[in-house]
Amino acid sequence: MEKDPAINVLGGKLEPCSTAPLTGFFRDGHCNTCAEDRGSHTVCAVMTAEFLAYSKYVGNDLSTPRPEFGFAGVKPGESWCLCAGRFLQAHDEGCAPKLRLEATHRRATDIVPLEVLKLYAV
Repeated sequence: MEKDPAINVLGGKLEPCSTAPLTGFFRDGHCNTCAEDRGSHTVCAVMTAEFLAYSKYVGNDLSTPRPEFGFAGVKPGESWCLCAGRFLQAHDEGCAPKLRLEATHRRATDIVPLEVLKLYAV
């Protein structure tokens, strides 16, 4: 798998999203992506209890620890590379979390308009 260039939605170098917990499609701490990343894990979001509950409700439980996979679960206040489609869905439902534009990959704008992303900038 070849990573797309690490450029954020503002046109600069893609900053790290989180190493604790370790996030990203490549589990490299960045919201890097590639052609094989069908979910487009490109939005660096700062988790909230509301969003984590919503994500669990719609079928993607990010908060429950899964020790068999080395996953401690994501907690409110931690950053995580979200799928761009899930972020847009949460926006449409009124429960999207804040995000870090400098750590959000430019490919997120293939799915979420930049104007929408900017509404949630930290």
